[in-house]
Amino acid sequence: MTFSSADENYMASAIDLSRLGEGDTHPNPCVGCVVVHEGKIVGEGYHSRAGEAHAEILALAQAADKARGATMYINLEPCCHQGRTPPCTDTIARAGIERVVCAMEDPNPMVSGGGFDVLRTAGVDVEFGLLESEARWLNRGFITRMLSGRPWVALKIGATLDGRTATESGESQWITGLEAREDVHKQRARYSAIMTGSGTVAADDPQMTVRLVATEKQPLRVVLDTNLRIASDAQIIGDDGNILILTGSEDDKKRVVLEAKGAEIVSLPIDTNNGGGIDLQSVLEELGLRDHNDVFVECGGKLAGSLLEHGLVDELLVYYAPSVLGGSARGMFDTQTVEKLIDRPQFRFHDVIQIGDDVRARAVYPPSMEIIGCGV
Repeated sequence: MTFSSADENYMASAIDLSRLGEGDTHPNPCVGCVVVHEGKIVGEGYHSRAGEAHAEILALAQAADKARGATMYINLEPCCHQGRTPPCTDTIARAGIERVVCAMEDPNPMVSGGGFDVLRTAGVDVEFGLLESEARWLNRGFITRMLSGRPWVALKIGATLDGRTATESGESQWITGLEAREDVHKQRARYSAIMTGSGTVAADDPQMTVRLVATEKQPLRVVLDTNLRIASDAQIIGDDGNILILTGSEDDKKRVVLEAKGAEIVSLPIDTNNGGGIDLQSVLEELGLRDHNDVFVECGGKLAGSLLEHGLVDELLVYYAPSVLGGSARGMFDTQTVEKLIDRPQFRFHDVIQIGDDVRARAVYPPSMEIIGCGV
């Protein structure tokens, strides 16, 4: 399909609008919509929260009578099924929209081209594929869950220039500066879950909450604790009941104590080929069943290494401080040594930016990009 420069500009505006919902729409995708009549934007909207009005409905309400004969630009195929809200396709058709330009088809099996079919049957001209790669990257978590049943996994690491995350004794606070730490909290806020291991909880007693930036919600805190050794007074448990502990232990006494503190505890299979740790694929499937589109992982080298070796790291977010620890200081990943270069896990840089005195490098795993259907 051929799109004009005006089409591209309006779609870029729709994608920008959709970003306003990042971190708040789970388990729904981020969606923005622009309605254009006679070369002018007459309606805009974005989906802000699950259960609330969809972007198309808000944009049509703003456009009112000017929606008739207009073109609608939206980054994701309109829904055609009854969920928490009625199908958007019916409202679009009734409003008299003449043309719908969409960035991508909805991977949700309940839609998946069906929305386009409904609109075309109603006489609406439908085109899609404009700025598709940008739209797919924006909703990478939603797409991953729809197509693979698990959330997108982003692994955050703070390290020195020589790839060290802590001194030999385990001291790591703070390798990076305040600006980088603030950015970490911004990243936490856009994810529906934050995951760590029991080793990190024991060593650092972290809160794993969003504190340095404003947020209306807190991500679910997830702890992988094979032997259920987490202390009942650990800060991560908190007092809000927003914590899930995944374990392989059947220690009923410990469960009662932790559940009394508000923790939810779920038993998962043990991976006998992974040193007796919790099966990581089962962990991600559990989160997928709970409708988590993405999970932000902050952990030690052991869990980071296991996720890497199992091919379960979709995105690496490394904050590099301009310093060196050297020697026997702790590294990013506790993994088996790669004997041949051809066997090394290979990522591709997506973006690199300076934050304060530090540098944040984002790299993505090519097979993950193939799943969501976009280039780096």
